Amino acid sequence: MHIAAVAILTHLAAVPPGKVALESFPAGTSAAVPRQGEPPMPPPPPGTRLLREVPLPPAPPGMKELPRDYRAELQADPAGSEAPDDPELSEEIEAESAELEGLRALEEAALDPAAQQGAELLLAIRRLGFGNPLRHRMHCAFDELDLRQDVPLELPPVTDLASFDVSLVKDQYDIPIEMQPLVAQYIRFFQGPGRKWYRHWMSRSTRYLPVMQPILESKGLPRDTVYLAMIESGFSSQAYSWAHAAGPWQFISSTGKMFGLKQDFWVDERRDPIKSTHAAAAYLTQLHANLGTWYLAWAGYNAGGGRLRRLVKRKGTTDFWQLSDGKGLARETKHYVPKLIAAALIAKYPRAFGFSDEEFDFQPPLEFDEVKLEHATDLEVVARAAGVDIDEVKELNPELKRWCTPPASSREPYALRVPKGMGEKTAAELSKLSAAERLFFRVHTVKRGDTVSAIAARYRSAPEAILRMNGLRSARALRVNAQLVVPVPSAAAQRAGRTDPALERQVSRARRAGIQVVRPEDEVPAGTQTKAVAQGPVKTEVVGGRTRVTYGVQAGDSLWLIAQRFDCSVEDLRRWNGLPRGRRSLRVGAVLTIWPGEKASVEARAGTVVAQSAEGKRMTHTIAAGETLWSVARRYGVSVEELRRWNGLAGKEIRAGQALVVFGR
Repeated sequence: MHIAAVAILTHLAAVPPGKVALESFPAGTSAAVPRQGEPPMPPPPPGTRLLREVPLPPAPPGMKELPRDYRAELQADPAGSEAPDDPELSEEIEAESAELEGLRALEEAALDPAAQQGAELLLAIRRLGFGNPLRHRMHCAFDELDLRQDVPLELPPVTDLASFDVSLVKDQYDIPIEMQPLVAQYIRFFQGPGRKWYRHWMSRSTRYLPVMQPILESKGLPRDTVYLAMIESGFSSQAYSWAHAAGPWQFISSTGKMFGLKQDFWVDERRDPIKSTHAAAAYLTQLHANLGTWYLAWAGYNAGGGRLRRLVKRKGTTDFWQLSDGKGLARETKHYVPKLIAAALIAKYPRAFGFSDEEFDFQPPLEFDEVKLEHATDLEVVARAAGVDIDEVKELNPELKRWCTPPASSREPYALRVPKGMGEKTAAELSKLSAAERLFFRVHTVKRGDTVSAIAARYRSAPEAILRMNGLRSARALRVNAQLVVPVPSAAAQRAGRTDPALERQVSRARRAGIQVVRPEDEVPAGTQTKAVAQGPVKTEVVGGRTRVTYGVQAGDSLWLIAQRFDCSVEDLRRWNGLPRGRRSLRVGAVLTIWPGEKASVEARAGTVVAQSAEGKRMTHTIAAGETLWSVARRYGVSVEELRRWNGLAGKEIRAGQALVVFGR
């Protein structure tokens, strides 16, 4: 930790509980040196004095674990709504989410009065690990601890939060504003450790306030309710939390769907700043009607309306501050309303609370034209038609999870946003495109035994394009019954027997994104059991000069078959794994410890262990449901042709329960 933070914390530790004495520190310990690319902190004006005493609130109780039923509700995610994003988009989401989670971890450490300089203070940061760049960034944020409140504006500098008369600014807000101890703490947090994050929030706010506030007002909500989105996500469309909440208003999947936000393979409307604001307005209106005050509505947005209703009934009051005193609300919810008030106070009077205009990089307001599309269209094609960079199109349409628009028709066109003033030009250019420049695709349901290369050959597609379209990093990630969107050549290209430019673009883009395909013979067909179900992949390791195998039992395994493959006896297997003599069957997914004999050849393939005896013993393998000749051959280290020859098979069809003769090598 920076020496300034150490000095301050050491000083604070000697002060009686409930008070903080702010005095001059040795030269070089009171302010952090601004890093490259960041504006310098404003100097204190002449005559500014440091406060001697500022009352602090009592230490809040420790954060409590959410009840299991509530955590389950938060983490609920219906099948199909969480299909992987386009890998390039996933990286952006991870970056935005990491920033949000980093702030929350820092907030937890900085706002806990009981935190010490040691492990307690930095616990949230250390959880990130040494390899996480957020750890370094959050340590640097502590270095920005700044106790000066000295930049004048039309509102005089607020140098004493304890005596600040909030009535001076109440009329400038249409939400209830009051100064409470935790509000003051959050103002100090945003001025100090959280300053970097608050700068980002303010810089984004000018882009989204002009579109969000009119929506809130039209739904009968206070315009300043918009600051709830500020503390939820920092106005980030790509923010994604541990509870699977997404978008600027941080809706979880179930609540988003309840208020009309579509989530499927193609789109996640929780990320759209306009659609999600309509949904948030509806949700907050409902919470306010049920709970009676805006403070409780905000708290209900964080903790759930049902929890707040039960607490109000039990304590017999609708006063948020009384409900926050004692048990009943999680620490995060107790801090939620003060955090919102603090964010709103600084947002309208940044210079009065110690921020300078140079600290913000204000973004332009969100403006756009809409183009109605009747066909799924590549976003790169749209960008070329509009004459803009593809990133501009993606930024205006954050709900899109793929690199193309969803399927559409003349009856139900898809409204795509393009930069302001580009709507007519884009529509005109798109209408000129030939079929070869359009996107075509089919939907394929994965069956047992399917591989990406086989699917690509069937539809005259390309494995790279299939992987990228479906957000898959590996051809080994196919799941039985999953639906794949398969890009296909245009009808004209197929008739002419030539390559399709649109498909070639997808292959090139996939390769630039780092997607690589494996040889067909190295692919693992869908449904192939390649690892221990319960305990993860099997492995080999050398212990005391001997090879030890940790083996996951596969469908069709028996103690005798395993003993044959690893050149050991059934009695050895029982002794090594504590198996009783009366137990003959094995549970699929059970993990066995095996010490292979000298005649066994052991190697790892595709996440499983393949073993064979050097004697070439005759074995019998009983086909389990879902197995193929390919998976059996791979398991025993033989070829499919050998299996056919040994068993007199003409084709590749086999059935569950069928016995195959296998000669180990």
